[in-house]
Amino acid sequence: MSDSPRLTLTIPSELRMLTVARAFVEAVCQTRSVDKRIAQAIMLATNEALSNIIRHAHRNQPEAQIQIQCRGDSQSFEVALLDEGEFFDVNQVPHLDPGEIRIGGRGVFLMRKLMDELVCQPRGPRGNLLRMVKRCG
Repeated sequence: MSDSPRLTLTIPSELRMLTVARAFVEAVCQTRSVDKRIAQAIMLATNEALSNIIRHAHRNQPEAQIQIQCRGDSQSFEVALLDEGEFFDVNQVPHLDPGEIRIGGRGVFLMRKLMDELVCQPRGPRGNLLRMVKRCG
């Protein structure tokens, strides 16, 4: 990934803010000349991750904040999401059979399929850093 500047947006933990987050990620993808099809995958993975953070990590607490950091270029693109929730180990989420019929539980599956790297780390006593990378070249 190039030394492109990291662009950041901080939003309250509210589902209605997903459209703002999506517009931000889309704009950063456009300014970094990311292919439109790849940008769509990045936006969908980011939307799933943010939805999970709002519903599960923050448990619908709008006073909590989520920071969205994007950087990249036409070769690779990174989205980092910083939350204030309990530690979440994405590696503990089982790899589901895509043919399995079930309600819910597809967010991490989609993120894994759409992105090339998916890593979650704790940020001190509370909070997580979810890092997703998509190789574009």
